[in-house]
Amino acid sequence: MNYLISLAAGLLVGLLYGALQVRSPAPPAIALVGLLGMLGGEQLWPLGRQLLSSWLS
Repeated sequence: MNYLISLAAGLLVGLLYGALQVRSPAPPAIALVGLLGMLGGEQLWPLGRQLLSSWLS
C-alpha cells in the first residue's frame, strides 16, 4: 500500500510540474540514483544495528 501512495504522490507532483511548466529539480537519472541511495541506506541501517549489537554483546 505504501508503494501505491508513493507512486500516486509522485504522479501528482509530476502533473503539477507539467501544469505549471516547471522543470523538475533534478534530471530523472540523477533523481533515480538518489532514490536508490536512499533505499540502500534504509536497508543498511538495520543491518548495521544488528552487527553492532552482536559485536557489543
